[in-house]
Amino acid sequence: MVTSAAAISQSPTSEPVNLQAVKARQQGAWSSGDYAIVGTTLQIVGEELCEALDLRAGQKVLDVAAGNGNVSLAAARRWCDVVATDYVPALLDRARERADAERLSMAFREADAEALPFADESFDVVVSTFGVMFTPDQDRAAAELVRVCRRGGKIGLANWTPEGFIGQLFKTIGRHVPPPPGTRSPALWGTRAGLAELFEPHVASVKAAQRHFVFRYRTPQHWLETFKTYYGPVLKTFAALAPMQQAALDQDLLALVEEFNRSGDKSMVVPGEYLEVVITR
Repeated sequence: MVTSAAAISQSPTSEPVNLQAVKARQQGAWSSGDYAIVGTTLQIVGEELCEALDLRAGQKVLDVAAGNGNVSLAAARRWCDVVATDYVPALLDRARERADAERLSMAFREADAEALPFADESFDVVVSTFGVMFTPDQDRAAAELVRVCRRGGKIGLANWTPEGFIGQLFKTIGRHVPPPPGTRSPALWGTRAGLAELFEPHVASVKAAQRHFVFRYRTPQHWLETFKTYYGPVLKTFAALAPMQQAALDQDLLALVEEFNRSGDKSMVVPGEYLEVVITR
């Protein structure tokens, strides 16, 4: 099923959206906890994206909103010249630690995905996994990905879908702490219609394939405690709620896991649907 972009956008508002305030709030969320604890479990997504892009040794690769460096590391393992960027310095530090541990050579630079500090057509390949989709100014972020990619180069993305587990996670926490009025849903990046709006007028082709990352935890409660402690958006949501409201959110999130869980035992085995996107500039 293709979800229309309009169907998952937030309702319009007569008040202009303060995107800088939204960005500051998001940056605070991603800086809290320790996303790297969760992010490292997603490594396979970066490896598979690099294969979908058919990376070649020596290509110049930019990882936007790199987090703790999953795609950056995967590209460096394929002998690419990699620059990892993020607007959370602590996350880049974790990516640097991982690169040092594996003796992988790459560069790191603090950067805003909506204003990348690179010249036009600087990179052969531009990538982002579950990162750039959360930018407040989606049109500007998409335009920046296109701008810094050379003509004939590729843009590779992994974006959670609105129907999948993480899309429904954000929908659930949004019922408890609503997003700022008038902001566009990150889930737009996880639909073919949303990708078409953002990219098709400016590129040669957009191809998207449905994929699943499987969340595997000891128990649903183990997953919940991990996300409450380390995953910034969930941590911040709970921090904004009173104890009784926190208990209600606990129940809703565990019910969500139960809906998706296919383990058949006490553990948690939950497929998380995402779109693997390969765009040719």
